[in-house]
Amino acid sequence: MSAEPIAPALLAWYRENGRLDLPWRQTRDPYALWLAEIMLQQTQVKTVLPYYQRFLQRFPDFERLAAADIDEVLHLWTGLGYYARARNLHACAKVIVTEHGGRFPADPAVAMSLPGIGRSTAHAILASAYDQDWAILDGNVKRVLSRYHAFAGDPASSEGQRLLWSLAEAETPVNAAHDYNQAIQDLGATLCSRSKPSCALCPLQPGCQAYLQGLTAQLPRRPERRQMPVRLAWLSIIEDGQHRVLLQRQGPAGLWGGLWTLPQRARDELEGPSEAAQGFAADLGLHLQVAGALPAARHTFTHFHLDYIPLLMRSMGTKGIRDAKDLAWVSPADPGRRGLARPTERILHQLAGTGQPKLW
Repeated sequence: MSAEPIAPALLAWYRENGRLDLPWRQTRDPYALWLAEIMLQQTQVKTVLPYYQRFLQRFPDFERLAAADIDEVLHLWTGLGYYARARNLHACAKVIVTEHGGRFPADPAVAMSLPGIGRSTAHAILASAYDQDWAILDGNVKRVLSRYHAFAGDPASSEGQRLLWSLAEAETPVNAAHDYNQAIQDLGATLCSRSKPSCALCPLQPGCQAYLQGLTAQLPRRPERRQMPVRLAWLSIIEDGQHRVLLQRQGPAGLWGGLWTLPQRARDELEGPSEAAQGFAADLGLHLQVAGALPAARHTFTHFHLDYIPLLMRSMGTKGIRDAKDLAWVSPADPGRRGLARPTERILHQLAGTGQPKLW
């Protein structure tokens, strides 16, 4: 592994080529930095930017976010994905307000105890907000360090994590962690990309062991690709006599925790629409009549595919509708300020644009 420190060349490159105009680079406000760090987890900058600006405008500090209704928080997050981040964001703001006087804690151990905040996220916030000398280790940093030091092990293993953290700490310069952390993230996101890295433009090329050994395409080592399992579901498009569609709020846990969705049921390959409608009727306390179905579609999560069939049904009256607080009749064109699961958002948009289903 190379012993040449990377900070001098990296910082010089960053001053000339870094993404210094990003809004979270223009502030040392711990709230704004924390918000950016959470939104940027597993999400590209170009996707985050409009969400970040809207969110910051609506909730400019911990106090106002903590006081917000979770439905509005999820509404502003709709489309950004990984909704556990939004739920943790809301929970974290409440803890910071009630237990830390509305100020992000400066102690890394305390910061890491907050909902949704791990070691790298805590270090990134503290380095930027309070000029503390902490190393970070996100996906971009792992890629740069793995290539520069020709680390051929598994970055996801406990041993790989230990070694990469050791390298990250050794490379992070004293009294410059803020700029260094931004610089190495930028390098990984731009020049040292996962595929087709721009080695000819990279300031670290002279000492990069992967480049010198012809291993750039092989490092960092990637996990074996496994076939994604497929789950089957029915999504119900239930219309009432006013051409409203029924939405159901999911429980607080799970992939769609706290979000509003079209009511859904697991689907057996042998089960037909009539049997599915009977199941929905029993679940919801409604009299339902099947009117048809939309084409099957797929929504992909991190670990599985969800293949669903939207089932069109008319509500012919209630048998005593259940859990009314978690059920809402909405216009497809105006579902209100609530977080929507992506398939539900897509179907409502389709219904609003076509005027369907109009089953009455």
